[in-house]
Amino acid sequence: MLQVTPSTGREDSLPQVNDIPWSEGRWTHDPAHVEIVGDGLVVTARAGSDAWRTTAYGFIHDSEHALLTAQEQDTAFEVSFELDFSNQFDQAGIFLRIEPGTWIKAGVELSDGVESLGAVVTRGESDWSLSPVPSWAGRRVTVRASRAGNAVTIRARIDSEPWQLVRVAPLDASAVVHSGPYCCAPSSEALTVHFTSWRRTGADEVLHPEG
Repeated sequence: MLQVTPSTGREDSLPQVNDIPWSEGRWTHDPAHVEIVGDGLVVTARAGSDAWRTTAYGFIHDSEHALLTAQEQDTAFEVSFELDFSNQFDQAGIFLRIEPGTWIKAGVELSDGVESLGAVVTRGESDWSLSPVPSWAGRRVTVRASRAGNAVTIRARIDSEPWQLVRVAPLDASAVVHSGPYCCAPSSEALTVHFTSWRRTGADEVLHPEG
């Protein structure tokens, strides 16, 4: 059911937030198990699932579990999930798909034993950036992708703490984009992610806070 609730954080530019029903999305690749629960969506990733193209590793993996719906220009999507990873490269967050070889994923990934916030921007080949956030373990993470002008701005936060800027990437205003929650388990036999919300709201009005 679509619900309208007040925005939390960035109230100056985001007067309302619209919950997106889980049923609105379509999976890029079916997970091992999906269950709608009272407080969200529980998704179990298939072993070896991943999204990556060529750079450094030499392989192309196109088996991520991304639940996507159309994201229009001048909107932002927010995905929240509980951060509880245990295996190398366990990951979850938001996925933006433009076409088969052009996409963005952003969120938290367990890299070399450390929870790390980052993004992969892919245009034929993948470009990866990470920043360690070990204190985020066990917390609720929200990742936000805002489309405006010729760019998408990725931000993230835990609970109701201030947003952190993750990435600004080019994205044509006329592009057809589908976005939503995603998870992958490249090295894991059992990754289950509890997504707690998926929301649509207005795009960021400014790139940097005033003052």
